[in-house]
Amino acid sequence: MSTPPRSLRRLVTAVFTVLSLVAVGGIAGCADAADAGGGSTGPLRVGYQRFGGLSLVKARNAAPDVQWSLFESGPALTEALKAGAIDIGQVGEAPPVFAAAAKIPFSVIGTSAPIPQGEAVLVKQSSGLKTFADLRGRTVALNKGSNVHWLLVRLLAANNMTLKDLNVKYLKPAEGRPAFDNGQIDAWIIWDPYFALAEQPGVKVLADATGLASNREYVLAAPGAVRDRADDVRAFLTTYRQVTDWGIAHPGERAAVLAPELKIPLDVTTRALARSARPLAPVTPAVGAELQAIADGFTTLDLVPGPVDISGRVDDRFSAVFQ
Repeated sequence: MSTPPRSLRRLVTAVFTVLSLVAVGGIAGCADAADAGGGSTGPLRVGYQRFGGLSLVKARNAAPDVQWSLFESGPALTEALKAGAIDIGQVGEAPPVFAAAAKIPFSVIGTSAPIPQGEAVLVKQSSGLKTFADLRGRTVALNKGSNVHWLLVRLLAANNMTLKDLNVKYLKPAEGRPAFDNGQIDAWIIWDPYFALAEQPGVKVLADATGLASNREYVLAAPGAVRDRADDVRAFLTTYRQVTDWGIAHPGERAAVLAPELKIPLDVTTRALARSARPLAPVTPAVGAELQAIADGFTTLDLVPGPVDISGRVDDRFSAVFQ
């Protein structure tokens, strides 16, 4: 085979050089996106979960300029933060800890009043189980890294048990319900509205988080959104606060609005909201200490690589919105 002319070789070299520079620039741009969120223009991108407080904002179309993304659980939402796919999101009390342990950049900018009745351990009436301690040697399912993971840790401590005393299966909500219904697991630790949906005849609540865990909701924000779009974030949080307050003052209308959005019966929505809808609250040093205790608890059990400084992620610059 003959050697290509020098001019052709130069052309090929130049093309590959340009393509390499474009690829490097694209990678750098992706890295920047993970930090800056969606940049300083365009719609604010908000991640929400079924039934979380943000669902009501979406259902009422109270923030029409927002781009919404639905997630099945908090861990899935924090992965979207990592990818730079959302600017703000709402999760339970364990996902921020797991996300911080994974070095995902975010700030904790808001929270809610405690909601301990909004998560529970469900068992079948026919099981004969009367206390959590009766689950020793049994199979318990939950979503890894979600709020219920912390409830499990607290229940174990309260009953002088360890993870070795249970057969723990990590199942997403969509997997946990059929496993529970079909008797493949002995107990399911779950949160509303999945909790309310599973409260069928023959099902009983073995324990909830009362006296064990606060089960707060937390608002997380990408660093770029806090840095470059503070006014937009503040305006959205103000709307979120106003809609939440309206819902608490009008429980019947709130349920009627949310049931179609959640695609669940009105009576189930009403029952879940009665125990799980709570006012928003500012992040304070006490809230930071509460989160840090959760992080330390997970670290002690080697459930996350530690140490994890979650209290340092608390950012109170938007707290006036929640006062």
